[in-house]
Amino acid sequence: MDIHILYEDNHLLVVEKPVNIPVQEDDSGDLDLLTILKQDLKERYQKPGNVYLGLVHRLDRPVGGVLVFAKTSKAASRLSDVLRKREMKRTYVAVVRGILRDEGRLMHYLWKDSKKNIVHAVSEKHPGAKKAVLDYKTIIREKQLSLLSVRLHTGRSHQIRVQLSESGAPLFGDQKYGKHVNRPGEQIALWAHTLEFPHPTTKEQLTFVSYPPEEYPWTIWKKRESYLSV
Repeated sequence: MDIHILYEDNHLLVVEKPVNIPVQEDDSGDLDLLTILKQDLKERYQKPGNVYLGLVHRLDRPVGGVLVFAKTSKAASRLSDVLRKREMKRTYVAVVRGILRDEGRLMHYLWKDSKKNIVHAVSEKHPGAKKAVLDYKTIIREKQLSLLSVRLHTGRSHQIRVQLSESGAPLFGDQKYGKHVNRPGEQIALWAHTLEFPHPTTKEQLTFVSYPPEEYPWTIWKKRESYLSV
């Protein structure tokens, strides 16, 4: 599989994740991105034995866009610390069915049913509930579809998908949290657009950008300038 590499040095590997591929091995048994990248590094650098590649954060299987991996354990530890301190800025672009206010902050408490792999919005007092916060900005609207820029402040499982659905604007194509308005076979319209964080060794602030594919519904807004960050 041809994976677009956005940046690579001795410490980092930043790639553009394709849609519908798991980031790491899961119950499906399908080939995953981590395995693909490890094999690529092994072949390109003719490395004997196992190749280290640390998973720093994740994207849901149907979601594409920018993703960073650590090539050393030290870089993985430092990037995990950056993520924990919320110093890693992540923005997404999303197409939703419905109209939200021009901009706002969404805050929910989420609980994941691991057996069914589905996340629910629950009360703060629900056992296992975790606070989820994001900011969104409506970039442009077209009939009953809206293009949003979303910035995560927390990194909960299925967070954007659940919070937007709970707010009355489920993601285009989301079969899990928007099946009442989406048709089977539609591709979820959520894309990891920008990623910004300090380099684990040089401390230089790095910014990476990835654009959605030239496919519907993204093609409703043809100019890349439309994809602004919050």
